[in-house]
Amino acid sequence: MNLFDMEDLKLEFQPLADKMRPKTLDDFVGQEEVVGKNSPIRRMIDTDQISSMIFWGPPGVGKTTLAKIIAEETKASFHELSAVTAGVKEIKEIFQIAKYNQTNGVRTILFVDEIHRFNKAQQDAFLPYVENGTIILIGATTENPSFEVNSALLSRTKVYVLHALTPDNIFVILKRAMEKSYPTITIDEECLKILSDTSGGDARSALNTLENLITVMNQKGKKKGISKKDLESVFSEKTFLYDKNGEEHYNLISALHKSMRNSDPDAALYYLARMLEAGEDPKYVARRLIRFASEDIGMANTNALVQAVSAYQAVTFIGMPECNVNLAQAVVYLSVSPKSNSLYVAYEKVKKDAKATFQEKVPLALRNAVTKLDSELGYGEGYLYAHDFDGVTSMQCLPDSLKNKKYYIPTNHGNEKNVSLLLKEIEKKKKQTK
Repeated sequence: MNLFDMEDLKLEFQPLADKMRPKTLDDFVGQEEVVGKNSPIRRMIDTDQISSMIFWGPPGVGKTTLAKIIAEETKASFHELSAVTAGVKEIKEIFQIAKYNQTNGVRTILFVDEIHRFNKAQQDAFLPYVENGTIILIGATTENPSFEVNSALLSRTKVYVLHALTPDNIFVILKRAMEKSYPTITIDEECLKILSDTSGGDARSALNTLENLITVMNQKGKKKGISKKDLESVFSEKTFLYDKNGEEHYNLISALHKSMRNSDPDAALYYLARMLEAGEDPKYVARRLIRFASEDIGMANTNALVQAVSAYQAVTFIGMPECNVNLAQAVVYLSVSPKSNSLYVAYEKVKKDAKATFQEKVPLALRNAVTKLDSELGYGEGYLYAHDFDGVTSMQCLPDSLKNKKYYIPTNHGNEKNVSLLLKEIEKKKKQTK
């Protein structure tokens, strides 16, 4: 096989998403606020003044494509790294190439995909080369760069936020793909609209799904036309574009949590079904219900935690699809339970104090006198055995700097109003035992 045959073979197996990657800004679909007329990036290209930048956005919105277009339009040498697979050797090699390019008047754009995966030391390695202009760094991340990119590197780059593409954007991309890559195949526009609406704003995922659809239909002998019925037969009832690691995953679990918090069992059941029918791990959902039971219900209904843990056990025992009704039961129970976030609020307050007073010593009365020296130092002195005082004493348990501090303040919702009365009785007994 000669070189030309190998190139033809490479093109033959090139994924549709790669084939359809735009080569110019005019072909780029979406992100108007970033690449449209009079946008910052277009002005940089027009004036040939490119600076280091970071693209922050969900998968499939054009981060890599945009970096390649910038390099092409500015005649820069383009090099790409993935923070998942790249090592020190690859990074150093690119720095050497960039130095050579610089001496010959050629700019080097280094595109680092998933830059948030690099640790602080690895990110710091880019700093001198960015500062002296050896490389123009373009990073891509799906995570908030304020938290995942170190401040020194962040201060030397401009962050551009890329949003999920709209269904209309995806429709344009899919229609263009059909015209350019499959000119002999007709497809109902309704099919393209369904693919666009269920893509989650991810062009790559939409193109991959379209390519899979056409491949399956070719295997079935349908090479000329694809209908909505064909689409449904290929993908069955599954919501086939749910990304378990993407933004929609977090949007849906957030919607479930907030619907239960708002005591809306119907909405909560809907979002539960959205996740389960799309293939979400039921154990993940069950774990979130356990968290919810304490964070949003807590002492207002202590059986909520029992119900949530039981649901997790049921999921473990029988799995999907049978466990869907167990999760549904838990979701409805948690939705209609009285709500209280007192435990959550209490822990957040005490966490703050715990971090600020880590140097505080445990009161002597609460320490165990294990050795003779411990006793001589006063360990255990003043300790009052609660069982000798009907379960309550006036002994101070908090350090002096936090004396009389209150963290847990119960509401009057559900069983928690009884807890409130109980705490008042405890305070009354403490005063009587002084």
